[in-house]
This record gives sequence, structure tokens and C-alpha cells, in this order.
Amino acid sequence: MTVVTTLRTDELRPVLVTGGAGFIGANFVLDWCAGQDVPVVTLDKLTYAGNLHNLAGLHGNERHSFVRGDIGDVDFVRTLLSRIKPRAIVNFAAESHVDRSILGPEDFITTNIVGTFRLLETAREYWTGLPQREKESFRFLHVSTDEVYGSLTPEADPFHEASPYSPNSPYSASKAASDHLVRAWHHTYGLPVIITNCSNNYGPYQFPEKLIPLMIHHALAGKPLPVYGDGQQIRDWLYVSDHCAAIRAVLREGQPGHTYAIGGDSEKSNIDVVRTICDALDQERPSAKGSYGQYITFVPDRPGHDRRYAINAGKIRQMLGWRPRESFESGLRKTVRWYLDNAAWTDSVVAGSYRDWLGRNYSAR
Repeated sequence: MTVVTTLRTDELRPVLVTGGAGFIGANFVLDWCAGQDVPVVTLDKLTYAGNLHNLAGLHGNERHSFVRGDIGDVDFVRTLLSRIKPRAIVNFAAESHVDRSILGPEDFITTNIVGTFRLLETAREYWTGLPQREKESFRFLHVSTDEVYGSLTPEADPFHEASPYSPNSPYSASKAASDHLVRAWHHTYGLPVIITNCSNNYGPYQFPEKLIPLMIHHALAGKPLPVYGDGQQIRDWLYVSDHCAAIRAVLREGQPGHTYAIGGDSEKSNIDVVRTICDALDQERPSAKGSYGQYITFVPDRPGHDRRYAINAGKIRQMLGWRPRESFESGLRKTVRWYLDNAAWTDSVVAGSYRDWLGRNYSAR
């Protein structure tokens, strides 16, 4: 175990954020520390997508502590929980990229299913030993995805909390399994869990294997912009800070045993997203070689590619008063500007292993 900063030991019990050095987790931790007095402890294994530089802005912040470790290491997590005595656990820790799950599903089974099981068991042990008042206020919030529901036809109603599970990729199947475990630990053992299922996130610090940062990075480098199939796959896009605000609302007011669907009300086809990125780059950083749209290249579709995702976020709006603040256009503009202003961050994460993965994933397409 490596402790990067001194853990808080005062009377203000922290929130433990697992996977807090990844894309959504890091944004959550940064937003939390900017607006909350409650301290936060970040736990992350620091695999390829976990980047401690994402949290560099919190260096010296007495309300934040970082610990490197694996949610699947029961003895380690047990010791950590005993030491920091968190009031809540927010679980972002997951392998999360569909393409990687197709090429190598075992890591997804290990982290998303076995890791979640072990974290649940360790959390249950910790929760059982709490004084009654602290036991009643404790929460285990599990962050999941709309991909567990499968694929929608063009005319189908959006997913909602009661939609049947029908995962189609190793990634979504592993997340569906983790959701089922979390739900079972509530109904069997009484652990006060909450599940959130979100739509596609985008924004700062997203690893450049995902669509939006991949396209920004490739466009600026003058490389082909690979679009799967006909590019008509539809996703509901959610700006990451809006997602973080929703999670805070759920943590504050959500009911144990409930699920909350979180979406951005921004259904867009992949090709429209890529074209919008090119248009934004044309305005923000014009190229002497012409429009970035010239680099769009259609490649063979990936296996089992879901056609459409969409979220009905009516429950969280009505019960908790949350709604997204950013439109897709405003959020994307902020995202493009962040990547333009933080090219050094992208350069630091695009290492040899990342280039090797790109070659494996796209070479046969």
C-alpha cells in the first residue's frame, strides 16, 4: 500500500471514492473538493486508465487523500475502512471500454464482478460493525452504465430504472453482473446500496481510447478518424460534471435499494458527434490543410455493436431535482477547449502500450 498524503483522522468522516483517478472518478473527486467540506479519500489501482496526474490540482489539499490499492484486495480494503471510517463508499472502480473487453474479457470479469463482490463483502463487514446512528447514514453507491440494458430500436422508448437487463458485450455483461450483486447485497443483507446507470460521459480527463478524445487527438495529429460501420449508432451524451452533480444528489438524498438512471437528453449518432468535433476544431484551431472532416474514415463495425442507447431520467429529476446544465453543444465546446489547452496531459497518457492497443483494435478493420 502506498499512501501519497496523510489521511484525515478528525471527527469529519470522509467519503471513500474507489476508481477515483479514472475519468469520471477524478472529475467527481475534483468537483467534490471544490464544493464540499466533507473530506474524500481516493482509492485507485492506477491501471492504464487511472492517472494520478488527474488529481494534481488537489496536491496539498488537506481534505483529500490518495491511496493506491485494489478493491479486490480484501485485507487491504478492510484495513483502509477501519482506518478512515468512511460515511459512504462511491464505487467507480471498473474496467469500462467495450473494445478492450472484446479483445480481452478476463480483466473485466476480475475487476467488475469479482472485485465488486469482494468490495461489497468488505463494506458489509465494516457496516455491520458501525454504531447504529452511523450504520443508518452509511451508503454504498455503485456507479454503472446504461449499456447493461442492451440496445434500443430507433422507435423504442428510452431506458428507465425498470428496463430489463440485456447486455451484449463482455463489458456490459460484467457491469450487469456487478449491478445484480449490489442489489442482492441490499435485499439479502440490508446493506444500504444505491445504483446509478448513466449514459455516455464525455469531458476533461477522458482516456483517449473513447470516441470523443480519440477523435480530437487523431484530428490534431492529422490521422484518420475511424468511425465504426455507418456511424449511425446513437448514444445519449452526458457531460461529466453534470453526471458528478447527479451522483452527489443521489448520495445526499437517494433512497437505499433504489436505482437512478442518469442521462443528458442528448441523443446523437456517432457520425454527427465526429462531425461536430471537426467543426469545433475548425473554429478553435484551424488547420492549414483544410477541414478536419477530411480525415473521417469509415471502418468495419465492431462485433455486437449496440445500435442505440437513450435514458429517461425522469425519476432523478422528479425525486431529487437534478437536471443536466450543459447541452451537448456547450459541453462539447468545453471539452474540445480543455483538450486543446491540455495537450501535455494527452501526450503523457498516449504511451507505447496505448499505441499497441490502437494497432490491435483497428488494424483488422
